[in-house]
Amino acid sequence: MRVIEKSGKTIDDAVKAALLELNLTESEVEIEILEEPKNGFLGFIGGKDALVRVSEKENNNNKINDFLQILFEKMSLNPEISINEVDGNILVNLQGEDLGILIGRRGETLDSLQFLVNLFVNKSSENYKKVIIDIEDYRKKRENTLYSLAEKLSNKVKKTGRKISLEPMSPQERRIIHMALQENKSVNTYSEGEEPFRKVVIAPKRNY
Repeated sequence: MRVIEKSGKTIDDAVKAALLELNLTESEVEIEILEEPKNGFLGFIGGKDALVRVSEKENNNNKINDFLQILFEKMSLNPEISINEVDGNILVNLQGEDLGILIGRRGETLDSLQFLVNLFVNKSSENYKKVIIDIEDYRKKRENTLYSLAEKLSNKVKKTGRKISLEPMSPQERRIIHMALQENKSVNTYSEGEEPFRKVVIAPKRNY
């Protein structure tokens, strides 16, 4: 959070100077008047300028950006961070080189990073905000891959009449498989096992 003190002939002048330096609007800051302006003798002898302290308001976007910058610096990474709020959720997209380490096996590291940022943002907040972190559209690409896999395996189950158990997946990825096949007339899906080894089973409807 940035804080500066500025002086000016009037309080408005001092505030405008501070906002210009911070490149912020008045709604994005808190203003504290440290000294009122005083007219001197005959209008100029012994007069005092106004002095204000202008502080940038803390917001979730800044908190997330600062948190990630510190984390990535310790990892010797320098991704470009883009943060936007869409439909009440905070979307964080990362772009850059050598970011595979942040994705991990089947997105496990990315999910852990997302979980950590959600804890950080909401630990002292009364209004819960869901943070979704993606790296160069990895999640969309992974979703498309899972949809294709679900379609391929459902056709195999329909052809052989035998159920197929997929590899253990995260709750988010299992949900994608279930959604992909929920309208399928030939198969049903269900999950079995305990976390973190819980997996989706695709079975013929007659055997379910």
